[in-house]
Amino acid sequence: MTQRPDQAFGEAVCTALRGQVEKLGLSIGPEPVWAAASFEEAVDPFSQETSVVAYWRGGARFGKASFFPDGRVFAEYQVLLPSPSDAERYIDTVQVWGNADKLRGEAVAAEYAR
Repeated sequence: MTQRPDQAFGEAVCTALRGQVEKLGLSIGPEPVWAAASFEEAVDPFSQETSVVAYWRGGARFGKASFFPDGRVFAEYQVLLPSPSDAERYIDTVQVWGNADKLRGEAVAAEYAR
């Protein structure tokens, strides 16, 4: 069985992802929920380090958080809502990265297909 990352850190990552959405004036409700994540191990082909990857699948949105052996995390979660500031774009995902002491993040916008 894959070792789960620390629950408090995982919940902080979920809160940070929702926070990135809220900064835009949007909401994805209570998603992502830490308890709903599934976990797998992934081996980096270059460093050969094993990370734990949390996935959120099967709901309205998809998300993934990679927890690296040195304590860092990179997480991405789908938003798929219209941009509140640009009618030509939508918010595709939000991303969060850092460690338990400091998480940063941003939104990723995309243009609608024509």
